Amino acid sequence: MQLPLQGIRIVDLSAVVSGPMAAGILADQGADVIKIEAPKGDLTRVIGPSTGDLSALFTCINRGKRSIVLDLKHPDGAAVLRDLVAQADVLVENFRPGAMDRLGFSYAAMSALNPRLVYLSIAGFGHTGPYSGFRVYDPVIQAVSGFADAHPNPETGEPQLLQTLLCDKITALTAAQSITAALHARGQSGQGQKIELSMLDASLAFLWPEALYNHSYLDAEVAPMAEFGANQKLWRARDGWFAMITPQDDEFAGMCRTLGVPELVRDPRFVSIPVRRQHQAELRALIEPLVRNEPVDTLVQRLGDAGVPVGRVNSKRELAHDPQVRCNDVLHETNYPELGRIRAPRMAARFGAASTHRPVLAPHLGEHTVAVLAELGRSPQEIERLLAAGVAQAQPAAKG
Repeated sequence: MQLPLQGIRIVDLSAVVSGPMAAGILADQGADVIKIEAPKGDLTRVIGPSTGDLSALFTCINRGKRSIVLDLKHPDGAAVLRDLVAQADVLVENFRPGAMDRLGFSYAAMSALNPRLVYLSIAGFGHTGPYSGFRVYDPVIQAVSGFADAHPNPETGEPQLLQTLLCDKITALTAAQSITAALHARGQSGQGQKIELSMLDASLAFLWPEALYNHSYLDAEVAPMAEFGANQKLWRARDGWFAMITPQDDEFAGMCRTLGVPELVRDPRFVSIPVRRQHQAELRALIEPLVRNEPVDTLVQRLGDAGVPVGRVNSKRELAHDPQVRCNDVLHETNYPELGRIRAPRMAARFGAASTHRPVLAPHLGEHTVAVLAELGRSPQEIERLLAAGVAQAQPAAKG
């Protein structure tokens, strides 16, 4: 069985995380992704631990792609891009609004060249509006979208940033799904289309359902509730931490039986979900001493067997050794020439027999320039001319 996007070609003009990760998801699913980079390469090549031009971040979100370096401001570089687009199914870009138009690669121009093209344009704040021209990185969107306020410092209540590129990755997931939806629509109509997506929109849509539920009803008189998750805290065991939540009556009863306090089920303070919500502090004061001196793994096993939603807190160092992570076979080690093994997650979705791990590598900067130019029909002499003029750039090994 082949991967579902086998035969789809994507021209990836995007940089950093949102666009590259979206195209990387589709590469994992079988698409041929040609990543076009500027001579200095994608910024993520040098973010975090790295060796040469390959960082851990870059290898994870760009594996399976082919890299070609082009000067798109040069007429010959622009001509190469047009040839690529003419044969492509998808174009992904996340330049600031107006940049593609100024380069001559607007949707109108590219769709005239290839009417079947799906053209995804990612912006930070949006393609129009008061902030549309601003430079944007993930923390800025965390601030404006409400994420920083929705995850305040538990001690001071001050807004704070999450220590992950959450908004970039939410945008990437939204973008990948949008592309496949547009490809499905093209299969019915025969026509491509432009998709406009902003990091702000993707992040706000992701955050809203529960984090903004007190701001949803505009006309009906609905009493506001406690902010979602405000009372959710981790539990401390003797040798570690764990998460446990018992919103349903049978889950609460299972916890009480397992911890040796079945009488709490009949306690007037805890007899129903709404009542328990009002007495969270009292309940916690009763449960904390019961778990504090128990081994975390023993607690998790006993509670899990009793139908209680529970899981131990894994440190980053421990994560790869968690028995469920190991059973899922989600983390794989790929051997890179001269670099050794690099660990990263496989694609999360399994597609039948096609889901067996494929040891695909992330590309070095310009690793596939010569091969892609040759596929476009450029002669060896023309390729050498483009390289000599600096219009294209290739790894020395790629010339062989």
